[in-house]
Amino acid sequence: MPAAATAVAAEPSVRAPLPVLGRDVAVPLVTGGEVTYAALDQAASAPALQRVWDDVAAYAPYYGSVHRGAGYLSQLSTDLFENARRTVAEFLDCRDGDEVVFTRSTTDSLNLLAAALPDGCEVFVFETEHHAALLPWRRAGRVTFLDAPASPAQAVAALERALADRDPYGPALVCVTGASNVTGELWPVRELAAAAHAHGARIVLDAAQLAPHRAVSVRELDVDWVAFSGHKLYAPFGSGVLAGHADWLREAEPYLAGGGASRTVVRRADGGVDVRWHETAARHEAGSPNVIGAYAVASACKALTEAGFEALATREDALVRAVREGLADVPEVRFLSLFGDDAPRVGVLSFVVDGWNSSHFAAALSAEYGIGVRDGLFCAHPLVRRLLGGDTGGAGECGAPEAGALNAIRVSFGAGTPEEHVARFVRAVRELVRDGARWTYRTVDGRCVPDAPGRA
Repeated sequence: MPAAATAVAAEPSVRAPLPVLGRDVAVPLVTGGEVTYAALDQAASAPALQRVWDDVAAYAPYYGSVHRGAGYLSQLSTDLFENARRTVAEFLDCRDGDEVVFTRSTTDSLNLLAAALPDGCEVFVFETEHHAALLPWRRAGRVTFLDAPASPAQAVAALERALADRDPYGPALVCVTGASNVTGELWPVRELAAAAHAHGARIVLDAAQLAPHRAVSVRELDVDWVAFSGHKLYAPFGSGVLAGHADWLREAEPYLAGGGASRTVVRRADGGVDVRWHETAARHEAGSPNVIGAYAVASACKALTEAGFEALATREDALVRAVREGLADVPEVRFLSLFGDDAPRVGVLSFVVDGWNSSHFAAALSAEYGIGVRDGLFCAHPLVRRLLGGDTGGAGECGAPEAGALNAIRVSFGAGTPEEHVARFVRAVRELVRDGARWTYRTVDGRCVPDAPGRA
């Protein structure tokens, strides 16, 4: 462990309902001393739940190759891997016959589905999507990009018009997020699914930001597929899920060709090779799978289900209110929103601060207060540019007041966030706006970083 990141005892008063790794890590402040790190960038990656880590550690000695070994550890690992698949299916309330495919991430899942589109399929996607949901379809065929809506009802109406007007009226897929990774706002998934199906289209839900915060039911939402990432669901990096209808996946060429995806491979008389591919999820899981990653995702699914999404959402709503109300009388702070300030949302808020370069503000939160947030365009460039009122320019010099915001700052939290961390964030924002930074910063490779001690 680095000397700059040592463990300290956390006070009981700041404990969260679902303990996470790193909750007791102390980080140095440029102004002197240490403070418990406030991880408020969970929309990017959430810390792993302690329970998930403990489950993985308990399994690690029994690690073995799945589907291929006669030995005890291989059989145990195979059972664990397939049980993880069933756990995820239950977590998502999948239909009978739905497939659960383990992938590397939401990005990987949506690229897999893009590779499985039938010929002539047209994809409809709002410009508000994360790049993982916005970009994979460009290689697959025709894509219609829909403008950012001003309300949930406008989103449904715009989709209905676009689907009705498509020419030719062939197969179509709609891709939509469940919760914005920029504003946190909840999208009308059930209504969009109804519109898609009414016009002969299918729909895939990007649940990367929704699944960690709200229950996701494939049946109730009536979506055809759902994709999410383990690293946003309090599991370690490198695991993801695509779950839903099997037909398009079964009819497509394997996403990756290799062992595990193939049932039989035989030489032909002419010297070539004939292959029979699996018709189950294994068709798109070539290679030795990430057993530990799948197990970690399943463990997180169980932990969230047992904690109860209703209770978690109620607590998270209180944290969102604490941020918004705590900064309501700071006119320099402007929160970004598509559907309005009162729109339902998960624990994700983006904002700009008048007179501040967002990179500078985020750097000061980290260096002077031990608070980790994110600044930039959040892999959703068209949406953030629209919310900021136009194109953003290049990065400005650190510390230089900006006439127009170049990018934004995002604070995000979840089931493992202590109330104290949110209160510290509110105090820090108020102090920085009122008093300015206490340290000097410079631009290095386009980012603001604190000057070395002795240069302040």
